[in-house]
Amino acid sequence: MSGIGTGYDLSVSTFSPDGRVFQTAYAQKAVDNGGTVVGIRCKDGVVLGVEKPVASKMLVDGSNRHTYPINQQSGMAVAGVSADGRQIVNRAMQEATQYKGFYGEVIPGYVLSERIASYVHLFNLYWYVRPFGAAMLMASYDSEGPQLYLIEPGGTAHRYFGTAIGKGRQSAKTDIEKLKLTELSCRQGVVEVAKILHTVHDEEKPFELELAWICDESKKEFKRVPADLAAEAEQQAKAAMDEDMDS
Repeated sequence: MSGIGTGYDLSVSTFSPDGRVFQTAYAQKAVDNGGTVVGIRCKDGVVLGVEKPVASKMLVDGSNRHTYPINQQSGMAVAGVSADGRQIVNRAMQEATQYKGFYGEVIPGYVLSERIASYVHLFNLYWYVRPFGAAMLMASYDSEGPQLYLIEPGGTAHRYFGTAIGKGRQSAKTDIEKLKLTELSCRQGVVEVAKILHTVHDEEKPFELELAWICDESKKEFKRVPADLAAEAEQQAKAAMDEDMDS
């Protein structure tokens, strides 16, 4: 009975006999079934990329965005239920504002990631709430340099050189491991992220590529990748795929 969650998935505050919290696992499943999100830490910053399936031909480009600035020095990309992700982003903005008001300086990346992870974890403790069906990749640039964090629905936070979440995460991670991230600039990283997202997208439906970065070229501020650079990266990604199909 414990294997399928029967009787043990009615509340997030209930453990199964084998030590699992099924509602947290279901929330992670919502992330795993969502669009792929990729993040890599390059030698001069962090690049985030999001695969957004286009639900309708009538949809306006840029709608339902998945990358958000938290403050000038940090930003997030959402995987999973986008509405849940927005709530986490709003909390992150509040934490950054409160820290700046109290201490008079920008919140460090590791502090922000731990505070957001603790906030997410609260929704895994009480029976009258449900876990967030979203995971976040957070990019920041402070005195310790560029940093990339993953915050999961269970409330854990990890720091990475590069990682991926969402439907195509396994293939994306394999491709990331092949990159020499310590030698890669963010401008080159944008192209690599675009290639990875086009490679892991195995559905016939079109998708929109959303790219953001924080690096020396962006003056250490979290911003959308310039439209011309994003278009060039997507063009190179499509050309690389065509070459692979021909060979």
